[in-house]
Amino acid sequence: MSRAKDLLRRDALRLRRKKRVRGKISGEATKPRLTIFKSNKYFYAQAIDDIACTTLASADSRALKLTVSRESVVKVAAALAETLKSKNIETVVFDKNGYLYHGVVKAFADALRDNGIKL
Repeated sequence: MSRAKDLLRRDALRLRRKKRVRGKISGEATKPRLTIFKSNKYFYAQAIDDIACTTLASADSRALKLTVSRESVVKVAAALAETLKSKNIETVVFDKNGYLYHGVVKAFADALRDNGIKL
């Protein structure tokens, strides 16, 4: 299989996982959905109230002038946890956005737990 076909297949599988999981979870004002997105360069996270269709808090490595690595997503998680705590949000529903739970995704989730946010 060529590299281009492999990348398309991998993206298609991630989108299928994303749709399957996204149909089962939802966020609200007291317990928002925390979704992530990672590119080759940056890592993004936002807490979303699906009922009101609003973003309650967000943090990304681009604004912090960081790249995607386990060390930098820990800093993104700390910034997001601080914002969530200032809005009196202690619990979130974690939406991996179809990504596998390892590497930077796992480091991000562990760092949120270390900063006092329940997943």
